Amino acid sequence: MILETALLAVRPGQGPAFERAMAEAQPLIAATPGFLGLEVRPCLEAPDRYLLLVRWDRLEDHTEGFRGSERYARWKALLHCFYDPFPLVEHYGEPVVSTPAPCG
Repeated sequence: MILETALLAVRPGQGPAFERAMAEAQPLIAATPGFLGLEVRPCLEAPDRYLLLVRWDRLEDHTEGFRGSERYARWKALLHCFYDPFPLVEHYGEPVVSTPAPCG
């Protein structure tokens, strides 16, 4: 499993509109083979910052499958106008250290 991460700096005051656009865009990425899940988390300290986490089966499912699809053009049209600056997208492999949640 590959974890895609991006810290999304949304233009000031555009958080609610961004959240609506992300909800509209979510089915576009979810339709990609190899897509395993997506989370968008708001930052508690900075109201216009979000953390994007996307789980993929393989790196190529994102870099070639989604980004090479027609759905990606619609994703860009819906979301890229909100970012300032444009986010750095990175991909991470399996954990080298992991601690399960305590039972109970």
